[in-house]
Amino acid sequence: QLVESGGGSVQAGGSLRLSCSVARTTHVTLCLAWFRQAVGTEREGVATIGGDNVRTYADSVKGRFTISRDIGGTTLYLRMTMLKAEDSAMYYCALAPRVALSNPLSASYYRIWGAGTQVTVS
Repeated sequence: QLVESGGGSVQAGGSLRLSCSVARTTHVTLCLAWFRQAVGTEREGVATIGGDNVRTYADSVKGRFTISRDIGGTTLYLRMTMLKAEDSAMYYCALAPRVALSNPLSASYYRIWGAGTQVTVS
């Protein structure tokens, strides 16, 4: 139900926009999020948007990344700017069957995951 796109290779300081296609059968007011995982590390929450449109960001990306979704709720975006080498990872889109979460950056809440899109910053 979730399909990511938009990953690629970029130089440090550059920008990318990731997209995640969300199946139309998915309720538009559920929590959506971006996670990332680099080789040898645990999956970490990057940015989330609740059904109430409350946004949460990891400290490491605040001021650089922006999460958004279209009005119909069928596409989730992650705009990434001022990219750093440490942003290199596989990025995953995820959905939680809740409108709001007490700890939205925790992967344990999310039940549906995309296959991921690779981002490499050099």
